[in-house]
Amino acid sequence: MNSSPRIRVGTLLLAGSATAYSSAGFWVRLIELDSWTLLFWRGLFAGSFLACVVFWRERGRLAEAIRAIGVDGVVVAFCSTLATVCFLNALRLTAVADVLVIDATAPFITAAIAWLVIGERVERATLLASSLALGGVAVMAQPALAEGRLLGDLLALAMAVLMSAVMVLIRRKRGVSMLPATCLSAFLCAAFVAPFARPSSVYGGEVALLVLFGVTQFGLGLLLLAAGTPLVSATRGALIGALQTPLGVLWVWLAFGEAPTGATLLGGVIVLSAVLGDILLHANTADRLA
Repeated sequence: MNSSPRIRVGTLLLAGSATAYSSAGFWVRLIELDSWTLLFWRGLFAGSFLACVVFWRERGRLAEAIRAIGVDGVVVAFCSTLATVCFLNALRLTAVADVLVIDATAPFITAAIAWLVIGERVERATLLASSLALGGVAVMAQPALAEGRLLGDLLALAMAVLMSAVMVLIRRKRGVSMLPATCLSAFLCAAFVAPFARPSSVYGGEVALLVLFGVTQFGLGLLLLAAGTPLVSATRGALIGALQTPLGVLWVWLAFGEAPTGATLLGGVIVLSAVLGDILLHANTADRLA
């Protein structure tokens, strides 16, 4: 596959990943369980889903697939798990607005790590779009920014750095499928929260909802992330991930009638414009060069 179709496929996969991840707020509001129990079942069902995908894709050769990820794959799994842990605790210790704004710096952190680790340089247009997206998230979060606390903000920053490292490491090993690493990450998340969860408190229809939550939000998000990241620059991948913020607001609005504020709507439009502008610009550039 030449570069133009490859970038387009990677862009679509990562946009799909961001869409899947953005449904978290919808599922959390729909399933009335404590957060630890939700995360336990989400990780367990997502890991099981990804294990089935790896088994099918590798035609049963699980051991070979796991060995192929190497040290980088193990680091990807642990960084992804630690990022989830940092995210959960950041939400408890600081304002959601702070977490969103700090997470929106991921494209810049990713650009720095990608340059240092794999020598990947970023186009100015992507950095400009990333700056615009960061500004959009800041607009969305501005009303609540004054509520933040230092420890929570540091954990949010750690989350952004860890996920940036995940993007770069997957990009560096783009010749190797990192699906086994994402599968391991999902199971590690479940194992981490297990001591705080109450798995036996789940009854009846909640099980079906938890399966859907784990598979469509976390499992599918990880699957598409692992598939799409090797096909585009690490920084552009992080930029596309910024779609999660406005899309997450949109799903909760449509499903539960939680109308966003004017600042949230304006910020969401800015983020969407930045990401879509970067995608269209590079699509047109690729067409001219083809």
